[in-house]
Order: sequence, then C-alpha cells, then structure tokens
Amino acid sequence: MSTLSTGSLLGLALGDALGAPTEFIDVPAILARCGPWREMELPGPLARITDDTQMALAVARALRTTGRLEPSGFESRLRAEFVDWLHSPENNRAPGMTCLRACRILEDGGPWADASQITSKGCGANMRVTPLGLVPGLTDEQRAGGAQLQAGLTHGHPAGLAAADLTAHTVRLLAEGTEPDVLAGRLRSYAWENRETYHERWLGDLWTRAGDASPRRFIARGWDECLAVLDRVDEAVRRADPEADPCAATGAGWVAEEALGTALLCFLLFPDEPVLALRRAACTSGDSDSIAALAGAFAGARHGAGAWPEPWTARLEHRDELLAFGAAWDAT
Repeated sequence: MSTLSTGSLLGLALGDALGAPTEFIDVPAILARCGPWREMELPGPLARITDDTQMALAVARALRTTGRLEPSGFESRLRAEFVDWLHSPENNRAPGMTCLRACRILEDGGPWADASQITSKGCGANMRVTPLGLVPGLTDEQRAGGAQLQAGLTHGHPAGLAAADLTAHTVRLLAEGTEPDVLAGRLRSYAWENRETYHERWLGDLWTRAGDASPRRFIARGWDECLAVLDRVDEAVRRADPEADPCAATGAGWVAEEALGTALLCFLLFPDEPVLALRRAACTSGDSDSIAALAGAFAGARHGAGAWPEPWTARLEHRDELLAFGAAWDAT
C-alpha cells in the first residue's frame, strides 16, 4: 500500500519542528547554534510543531467528511476548526497576526469574506494547504477552489490564493509520480492555464474588495507573482549551489509565493535525499519552519513515510493524528 500521504504529512510536521528553532535568525547564527546544516538534528525529546502544522491539521479535520466537497459546507467546517485553533491552549507557538485577526472576525459569524485580510499574502495561506493535495476523490475544480477558499478565509491577496492552489497542486503532482526534473515546468503550465480563472463558486465576491477592474484581473495578479518566483527557482536550480542560503535566490518565505518557491528550491536541490532537503530548508535566513514544512510535504509526497528517520517520527507531536489521516488517505 502507498504511504505517500503519510509521508507528506509527516514531512510537513518534521520540517515544521526542525525549522521552528531557526526561524528569525540568520544562517551564520544557525550554524553557530546547530553546527553543520547537513547534520542538523530534530530538537527533542518531544519534537514540537508550530501553528503551521496545527492549522494543516485543522484543514485536514475540515476535509474529514463524506460526500462531495462543496463551498458552503467546507467553509463552515474550516471556520469552526480555525476558531477552535484560535482558542486552543496549544496556540502559543508564535502564530501569525493575520491568522489571529481573521479568526477573531470569523468567530463573529458574519460572511467569511469580511474576515479575509485582502492585502495579506502571508505564508499562512499555503503552509496549511497540504491536505488538499493529498485527500483522495477531489476533482481538479474542488482541489483548486478548496485550496483558494481555505487561504482566503484569512489571507485574501490574490498571490495568497494562487500560491495555496499551486502548493496543493505540487503535492498532488508529486504523489502521482511526477519526476522532479519536469515538476517546475508542469507548475508553470498550470499557472498559465489558470491565470485568469476566478473560482467564483468558492470565492464569491472576494475580488470586489481589492479594487481590481474584474475578477480575472484580480486573480491574474496572484498568478503573475507565482510565475515570477518559478522563474527564480529555475535560475537557482541551474546554478545548483546547495551551500548557499536558498532565501537569497527565491525569497525569505514570509509571503506565500516565496514560501512555495524557496521550499520547492530546497526539494529540487535534493530530490532523492529528503532529510537533506529538510535540513537545507531549516537552515535558512527567513521563515524557516514554514519553508521546511512545505519542503517536507513535497519530499514526503515523493518518497512516502519511509523517507523519514524512525527516531524522528517517534517523538513527533501529534504523530498519532498525522498517521491516522495519512493512513486513511493512503488506503483510498
């Protein structure tokens, strides 16, 4: 039986835990604290996740339903899960201010678009989207619309929507067997094909809040930013300098398209060495936990659960829930 969903979820959480202590500090300081990046070890004895994995689990729980995924039902379940996260005693892992602000408005019960921070494209839009790339049985429209909707509940900037969609698509492609050497090209094709596709069934009138002339103009802005970062990924892969800080090539990852681009770069530098990809992503000068979480999701979707050292997964916080979701999706 496949273990790709399990591997992706474990990789996301392991990258999150590995990168959490190195977030907010530069690479020389990381090396001084942790030693050579190729030998970085998972902190312990309990490998603690951050809000990145907490919110990915919230999305996974919102997907735990039978029948066809539809916008209204998915939105209501996402809202409930996000508000539960807002009040969780475990929500003390440096959560993003945009997510906190939006979730407080969601709790008030008004239209979800009122909560969406329309100018924000923070990486919170796509750090949690991996389950949409893994859950079986979705149509392309459901996966894309669901990915953008879960982003839009908190981060309404079109680049946040597009990057979340592209992140879920990356996970899906890798789980389906796409080879790393053609991955960036297939992502670029997907971005061009969807550049003016506004998923009104999922997003409603969100676009009207941004001041664009049309929904197509609105969403195209987001896809153009994703296409630009894919160009930077291509250039960095051609240079292939694994010792250089990936953030110098593709951005620090605080915003959605850069988190995707830098995570993708780390994966493509080490497509067949998942632990090294994770370590490289955690040793970065930017949003290291989010970058490493996405790099781990990509590597796990390619290699499966066997990619990760058992001594690491054995002490991973929320391991049982991650394994339960992975096993259920792998079995379908």
